This record gives sequence, C-alpha cells and structure tokens, in this order.
Amino acid sequence: MNEIQFAHKVRQHLNRSLRDLRPETMSRLAAARQRALSSQKVSVNQSVLASAGGFFQYHFENYRLRQIVASLALVAGLVLSTFWLADQRVKELGAIDSALLTSELPLGAFTDKGFDTWLKRASSN
Repeated sequence: MNEIQFAHKVRQHLNRSLRDLRPETMSRLAAARQRALSSQKVSVNQSVLASAGGFFQYHFENYRLRQIVASLALVAGLVLSTFWLADQRVKELGAIDSALLTSELPLGAFTDKGFDTWLKRASSN
C-alpha cells in the first residue's frame, strides 16, 4: 500500500466517523475551522520590482522608529568622533613637524637614536 492509498483509507475512515459526532461538537469544529481560515494569510501575487520594497518593509516593520533613529545616531556619533580624533592627531603631528622644520637643529640630531625619545618626552610636557 502506497501513501496515496493510505491517505484515501484514512479519509474514508474519518468521513464514516463524522456521522457519529454530536451536533454541538460539529458546530464547535465548524467555528474553529472558520477562525483558522480567517487568520490564514492570503498570498498576493506581485511583480519582481514590488518585492524589493516588500523585502525592506518586511524586515523593518518589526522595528520601532525610535530604535532605528537611535542606531543611526550612534553610528553617526562614532563616525564623527573617529574623524575628529584623526584630525586632532594630524594637527599634533603637523605642530611637531613645523617645530622641527623651523628649529636650527643640525642634521645629525634627526638621525640620533635618542632624539625620538627626547621628542616624545618634550611633547608630553
């Protein structure tokens, strides 16, 4: 016996047993079936272009607007602080380079191994 024959026999058995049910049980089953059918999602045919918008709507409709705005503000703050810190570092290096280029140090001072240590110590003061 294959699956189709088995399903057919189960259906026949259920149909025969249906006659033995009481009327109030039948009405409760009918009401439950109507509730299940009313909550069932209805499929809608749409074009391929419309599905791209549906993708974003489906993924973002569960999020609250405040959560999205807060996330965007956090990302914007991180990006701005990164640029600001990088700009500060460039300004510091520019000030050090300007001081070195305008000073009257001999060329040997730039190649001295201890010069870098002195420079770091002098810039921290």
